Amino acid sequence: MKYSFTLLLVFSMLCDQLTAAEKPNIVVILVDDMGFSDLGCYGSEIPTPNLDALANGGLRFTQFYNTGRCCPTRAALLTGLYSHQTGVGHMTENQGVPGFEGRLNDKCATFAEMLKPAGYFTAMTGKWHVGQNHGVTPWGRGFDRSLNAAAGGFFYPESEKAKLFLNGESIENNDERLPKDWYSTDLWTTFGLKFIDEARAAKKPFFLYLAHNAPHFPLQAPANEIAKFRGKFKAGWDNLRVDRHAKQIKLGIVDTSWKPASRPDEIAAWDSLGAKEQDRFDHIMAVYAATVARMDKAIGDLTNGLKERGELDNTLILFMSDNGGNAEAGPKGRDNGDPTDAQSNWFCGESWAFLQNTPFRLYKHYNHEGGIATPLIAHWPAGIAAKNELRKQPAHLIDIMTTCIDVAGAATLSELNGKPLTPLEGRSLVPAFSNKPIERNGLYWEHEGNAAARDGDWKLVRKGRAGNWELYDLSKDRTEQKNLAMEQPVQAQKLIAMWDAWATRAQVKPYPKDAKNEGKRKAGKKQAAK
Repeated sequence: MKYSFTLLLVFSMLCDQLTAAEKPNIVVILVDDMGFSDLGCYGSEIPTPNLDALANGGLRFTQFYNTGRCCPTRAALLTGLYSHQTGVGHMTENQGVPGFEGRLNDKCATFAEMLKPAGYFTAMTGKWHVGQNHGVTPWGRGFDRSLNAAAGGFFYPESEKAKLFLNGESIENNDERLPKDWYSTDLWTTFGLKFIDEARAAKKPFFLYLAHNAPHFPLQAPANEIAKFRGKFKAGWDNLRVDRHAKQIKLGIVDTSWKPASRPDEIAAWDSLGAKEQDRFDHIMAVYAATVARMDKAIGDLTNGLKERGELDNTLILFMSDNGGNAEAGPKGRDNGDPTDAQSNWFCGESWAFLQNTPFRLYKHYNHEGGIATPLIAHWPAGIAAKNELRKQPAHLIDIMTTCIDVAGAATLSELNGKPLTPLEGRSLVPAFSNKPIERNGLYWEHEGNAAARDGDWKLVRKGRAGNWELYDLSKDRTEQKNLAMEQPVQAQKLIAMWDAWATRAQVKPYPKDAKNEGKRKAGKKQAAK
C-alpha cells in the first residue's frame, strides 16, 4: 500500500510537470500613446526591426481596437471586460457611479487571477494605472511578482515623480536591486526576464504582462538615441504621411479605396513654416522616434532572452498600444527643458499625431479610428502556423483575456473570493490565428462622451455626448470620410439602439452627475492630468 501511494505520488508529479511543459508561456506587451502607423511593419519610417521580426514570424491584425485612452484600455485588457464594467470608465478619479469608480472593482478578475489556478507563474512590469491610488495593486490582484509604477511614466531614476514598487514594496529609485542609471524602457524588460527565470526555476509556465511607458509624454531619451533621428523628419508631416500611406498600401495594411483623412485646419502646412520652426518640430519628432526605437530594442532584448532560455517557440507574444497618437499640447507640441533630463516636458502635439495615426481621423481620447485603432502583433512559433500574414478580422482588447484562457487551457472563473464575476465580453482570437472568423454581436466604445459601436462593417461614432451620430461603411471608408447617417437612417437607428442597450448593460450609464469626464474631452489642447 505504501509503495502504491509513492508510485501514485510520483506519477502525479510527472503529470503536473508534463502539463506545465505543454502549456504555452504568454507575454502581453502594451505600449503607451503609440499611433497606428508608428511601426515599420505598419508603415513607419522609424526603424523597428525587432517588432518587424515578430510580425514576419507571425501575424499582424489590421482591425484591432483599444478604448482610446490609457486607464480604460488597461482595465479592459487586464479583465476581458469593457472598462466601465470594471469601474474604470474614465481615469482613476472616483466620480460616484459604478462605471466611473476609478479602480478595478471586485466583479472582475485579472489575467493573473484567471491563470494562476491553471498553474501559471504570473508577473507584471511597468505602468499599472488602474487604481493603485485606491489600493488596487498588482500584488493584490494575483501577480506573483511585479515591478511597477502606480500611474504615469517617467524615465530616469533622478526623477522625483518616478515611484517604483517591487513585489509590493515601495523602493527608492536608487535601490541597490535596480540597475545603476536605469531607463524605464529597459528596466521593465530586465525585471521581466528576472521573473521569467523565477518561473522556470519553479517549473511553471509563465504569464508576463509588460506595460511600457514609451512613447508617452514627457518624451525623454538618451542624447545619442535622439541624435540618430535629428534631421530625418524635415520632410514634414504632410510628405511623411503620404509616404506612410503608400507603404501601408504596399504592405496590405490599408485598402487603396480608402481616402486618407485630410490635414485639419488647426495644423499648419509644413511648407508654410520657417526653417527655425521646422527644425524645432524635427527635434520633437526625433525625441519621439528615439523613444519608439528604444522600446523596440527592449522588445528585442526580451525576445532574445526568451530564445536564449529556449522559451521563445512556445511563448505567445501579443503586442499592442493603449490608444492612438496623442494630440495633447495642441498643434505646436511642447519642448520645455532638455529631453535627456528627467525634469523636461516634451509632447509631440497634434501636428505629429496627425502623422502617427496615418491614414485615420482624430487622436487619443476620441472613438474615431485615429483614437482607437492599434497594431496587434501575434507571434507564437509553436502555436501559429502562419508566418508574415495579415488578419483583417475586427478584434478588441477584451479579446485578449479570452484568448489567453483559451491557449492556456484554463477555466473561466465565475466567482473570485466568494463573489460573482461579470461574464467575460471578449472572444478568443485563436480562430483568427488560422484565419477563421470571430463570431460576435458588435463592439462598443465610450470615453468622455465620445462613443462608437461597430456591427460588421458598419460603424456608428460621435464626438462628445452632445455630438451628432455619424455612420460609416468601414469596408469602403475606414478613414471615416463619408457620413452615411442621413442616407442610411435605418442602419443608423439600429446601431444607436445597440449602443444604448450596451451602455445600460455595461455601466456606461448612469453618467457621472458632474459630467467631469465630458469636460475633459477638450484635453487635446491641454496636458492631461495623468
